[in-house]
This record gives sequence, structure tokens and C-alpha cells, in this order.
Amino acid sequence: MSDHHIVKSFDDELTQLQNAIARMGQLSQTQLAGAIDAMLLRDATIAARVVKDDYEVDELERELDARALRVLALRQPIARDLREVLSALRIGIEFERVCDFAANIAKRAIALNTHSPDEWINEIAELGQLALKLLADVTVAFKERSADKALAVWAQDEQLDDTYTGIYRRLIDFMKVDARHVPIGTHLLFIAKNIERIGDHATNIAESVYFLVTGQNIAGPRPKGDKSSLDRIETAESKG
Repeated sequence: MSDHHIVKSFDDELTQLQNAIARMGQLSQTQLAGAIDAMLLRDATIAARVVKDDYEVDELERELDARALRVLALRQPIARDLREVLSALRIGIEFERVCDFAANIAKRAIALNTHSPDEWINEIAELGQLALKLLADVTVAFKERSADKALAVWAQDEQLDDTYTGIYRRLIDFMKVDARHVPIGTHLLFIAKNIERIGDHATNIAESVYFLVTGQNIAGPRPKGDKSSLDRIETAESKG
């Protein structure tokens, strides 16, 4: 086989990896949007479809892994080509986890059904829209190989974290007011946390895209706004 055919074959394999990642990015947005719709519309049919479609994402991620490992074994890529393959592996895992969280949100939406107050559903849906924007922006950053757009996603995660922390604290107060709120509040807390984690995975992808394009890690600590883990637990003794 001529060098020209070898190079073209390798380029085709890299293109297939890139297309698979772009497809997973689109699916992650579809899955999260579906989970948000299921929650807003209280639609168990939409929620069930999101849960079912998660298996398609799992299969695509397995195929991506197999393809990337085959390229590593047979082509032994170096420099930028090696970054392409390693980034594909890392980003594929991140998008798969995003879709897992979307499926979890859909399951919680089924459990909540008509029991949760509209104001909470609407507020958490707005949080979901922030995460959805991060996913859309980071997918574009990958497609365009844009370090600047990846860096912008990385910086925006703090806004999502701040919003999540506010929801978390108000939900705790909501459950303190009446013990009957606890089952609903618990489901809502899990949904909000799943959305916050989706933001974290989008940020991980942004870091991988930045490394892919520049060959360097993003300098400085990741901006974080989720302060819920630092909240003190008040007991009757501590109040006294």
C-alpha cells in the first residue's frame, strides 16, 4: 500500500472518531432537553424515551472506545494525532456520563409526576437550560477546534454552580418547613445535583478540547461556585 493510501486511511479513521464525538455531543443535548421537557410537561412518555435512548449512547461510546484503541494499536499516532485519539476517548466517556445523568433526571421526573410545585420545576428547568447551553457550546468548541470557545465554557461553569447552590439552599428550607415536603424535595435535590454534575462534565470536555488544540492544560484552578458541601448542618443542640 502506498504512503498516500496509508495517510488517507489514517485520516479517515480520525474523521470517523471526530464524527462519533460530534454525534455523542448532539445526543447528550437531545437527552438532556428531553429530560427537561419530561419534567416541565410531567410527561412519562418523554421520560421513558430518554431512559430507553440511553442504551444507544452506551453502545456508541463502546464503539468509539473500540475504534480509538484500534487506531492506537495499529497506527501508533504521535503529537497532534495522538492527542486526537486520546481526547476522543476522554470526551466520549464524558458525554456518556452526561447522558447517564439525563436518564437519571428522567427517572426522577417520572417519580415526581404531578406532585412537585410548578415554581420548583420551572426553576430547576432553568438550571437545566444553563447546562444545555454548556453542552451546545462545548460541542461547537470541539467541532471548530476552538481553544477560546473551550475556555469560555470552562469559565461559565461557575454560574451554573452558583445557581445550583441557591436552589439547594432553598430546597433545604422548603423541606424544613414541613416534613411532608421531604419526599418531593429529595427528588428535586437529586435532579438539581444531576444537572450540576452535567455542567462539571461539560467543563471536563472543555479542558480536553483546550488540550487537544493547544497541547497544554488550562492554567489556574477551575472556577467553582458550588458551595453546598460547605454548609453547616444545624441541629437542635447547635441552635441552643
